[in-house]
Amino acid sequence: MMRMKLSKKPTDEEIHETTEATRVSLEKITTVKIAASLPVQHAKKTAPAQYIRYTPSQQAGGFHTSGAQQRIIRLVEEQKDPMEPPRFQINQKIPRAPPSPPAPVLHSPPRKVTAKEQADWKIPPCVSNWKNPKGYTVALDKRLAADGRGLQQVHINEGFAKFAEALSIAERKARESVETRAQMERLIAQNKKTEQEKRMREMAQSARIQRSQALRKAEADEDQKLMEEAKEREAIRRDRVEDHRKERNIARSRPEKLEKLKRDKDRDISEKIALGLPDSRARTSAGTQFDSRLFNQNAGLDSGGIDDETYTAYDKPWRPQDNVQQHIYRPRKDVDSGIYGADLDKIINTSRFVPDKGFSGTEGEGSGAPRGSGPVQFEREEEDIFGLGELLQTSSTAKVLSASKRKLSDEGDGKENIKRSRK
Repeated sequence: MMRMKLSKKPTDEEIHETTEATRVSLEKITTVKIAASLPVQHAKKTAPAQYIRYTPSQQAGGFHTSGAQQRIIRLVEEQKDPMEPPRFQINQKIPRAPPSPPAPVLHSPPRKVTAKEQADWKIPPCVSNWKNPKGYTVALDKRLAADGRGLQQVHINEGFAKFAEALSIAERKARESVETRAQMERLIAQNKKTEQEKRMREMAQSARIQRSQALRKAEADEDQKLMEEAKEREAIRRDRVEDHRKERNIARSRPEKLEKLKRDKDRDISEKIALGLPDSRARTSAGTQFDSRLFNQNAGLDSGGIDDETYTAYDKPWRPQDNVQQHIYRPRKDVDSGIYGADLDKIINTSRFVPDKGFSGTEGEGSGAPRGSGPVQFEREEEDIFGLGELLQTSSTAKVLSASKRKLSDEGDGKENIKRSRK
C-alpha cells in the first residue's frame, strides 16, 4: 500500500514573502496596463545624479582660476514635460473603419447541382429483351439494370466459404514450410561460411608465418652479404693504402721514378692518343666546353641545298686559336732531353717528309727547302685518273645517236608503205 508523502506546512515568514512577491508582480502588470490606457502620460522619475572626476589633457597655467588640476562634474538627467507635443511628425495613414453590415438575406442561396444528384434524377429508358426496332446499342450494365436481376436476393452456397478457408490454411502451411526450409538453408550457409572463414584465417596465419620466416632469412642473407661486401671494400682499401704507401716510398727513395711519372704526365698529344692517356692540357672549367664555331653559322636549312658530292668536313682548321702543331709535331726540350740527350737539337732541326733531292712539280724544289710549321698538307687527286668517265660518256653519246638514226629510218619506211597502200 502506497503511503502519501505529507508536505511540511510553510512558516509565517515564507507565507509573507510569497504574498508580497505576488502583490508586487500584480501591481506591476496593472500599472503598465493603466499607464498605456491613459491619454496623457505622467512625468517619469528621473535617474539619480552621477558624479564624474574630470582631468583635462592640457595642464597649462591659467586653465582654471583656482589652480586645481581636476574637477568633479555632476550629471543630472533633464526632466521631460509630459504635456509637450511630439517633436517629430509621423505621416501614417489610418485604416478606414469597417463598412456597414450587409443586408440580411432571408432565403438560401442557389446551390450547384452535383453529379450524384444529376445521376439520381436520371431515369433510364425502358430496355426490352425482345424488341429493338430503332436498332439502338444498349450497354450491358443498362440491360442488366433494366432486367431487374439486382432486386433478387442471391444465395451463396456454404461450400465456397469452406473451400476458401481450406485454401488459406494450405497457403499458410506452405508458407511456413518454405520459411522453415529457408531458415535451414541460411543456417547451413552460415555454418559453411564460418568454416571457410576459419580455414582462410588458418591459411593467412600460416602464410604470415612463412613470410616472416622468409623475411628473417632474407635479412640474415642480406646482412651476411653486406658483411662480405664490407670486408671486400676493407681489403680493397688496405690494398690501395699499401699502393699509395709504396708510391710514396718510391718517390722518396727514387726521384728518377718520380721524374718518369712527370714525363708521362707531360707527353705530347700524339703519344697520349697512342697510349690512351688523358690530355693534361685540357682546361678545367665549371661548365661544359663547346666549340664556338658550331654556333652562329650562316649555313643551315635556309642556305639552300648542297651537292651530294660536296665534302666540307675538314674545310676549316681545328682549334686555330691555339698553336697545336707546336705540341703535336715538335718534342719538348724539358721532357725529351733525358732520353735523346745531345741529339735533341738535330732531331728538331731535321726536315721530315722532305725528299733529299728535289724534283719538278713540287713546292720548294731542292733538298734545302724549309720545313713547314704546320701539319702535312695533302692534295686532292683527280677523280678520273684513267679517263674512264670520258670513255663512258663517249659510248653513251654514240648509243643515243644510233638510236635516233634508227628511229628516223623507221619513220621514213612507214611513210613510204602508207603511200604505196594508198596508190
